[in-house]
Amino acid sequence: MRRYYPVLSIAGSDSSGGAGIQADIKTISAIGCYAMTAITAITAQNTTGVSAIQGIDPDIVRAQISTVWADIPPLAVKTGMLFSAPIIEQVAAELSQHFPLHLVVDPVMLSTSGSQLIAPDAVDCMVKLLFPMAEIVTPNISEAYALTGTHDFMQQALALRGMGCRNVLLKGGDTDSTDFKTDYLLLENSCELMPLKSDAINTRNTHGTGCTLSSAIASYLALGMDMTEAVSRAKLFVVRGLRSGASVAIGHGHGPMNHLYAPRHMKFQNHHHHDHNNQ
Repeated sequence: MRRYYPVLSIAGSDSSGGAGIQADIKTISAIGCYAMTAITAITAQNTTGVSAIQGIDPDIVRAQISTVWADIPPLAVKTGMLFSAPIIEQVAAELSQHFPLHLVVDPVMLSTSGSQLIAPDAVDCMVKLLFPMAEIVTPNISEAYALTGTHDFMQQALALRGMGCRNVLLKGGDTDSTDFKTDYLLLENSCELMPLKSDAINTRNTHGTGCTLSSAIASYLALGMDMTEAVSRAKLFVVRGLRSGASVAIGHGHGPMNHLYAPRHMKFQNHHHHDHNNQ
């Protein structure tokens, strides 16, 4: 029997389709993996901002994860907007039952439009409970500063690793640089920041880039790539999606990127492909 490559996203819904769970489903699918979801919150939002948020009952969030896992165990998991401390506690409790090989934690705190997406006490909870399980954490500039209290990239990366994250990706997409955007990757056994450059795309259609990147990393890890390759490929996916959607008129604010610029067919595992020992 053939099998898909299942990837689970635990995140909030974006009614306008550009970020959150919707971006995750599109990204995972476009890369050729099988997307599954546990929805943590419903947002009423569009490209100009978030007008309302309703958190989902923490028990229901946990039930989504446990029920999916009982039937289709994911090869990789990505967390996005987790909304509240009680939700994070349930997510962490459930994930610790399964200890996923690949857990990508995107420590979502603010939306592209600047809306606060997480309660302050929830941040401490995320650091304490989820970071120690994370294979990689992917903060943007403002999140990295909020988590570490320093603007120095190396100190940020080391501080985040000190919180239990094995690998750290510091995203530089929000800088004012107009030629290149540089992200910095600190690998598990390394003391050096690896700069990862990509073309800066001149567009306001940047809604959902962080969600997309973390889902792409999770998908490539599920497919068996090592961390450096998974992050590099994920960055390329985002840049190409941004470039493809750059001049599209959609919405009156920060529009979405084009996730489906070159969708892949669904990939199938062959029996020998996913060897958990070669990571």
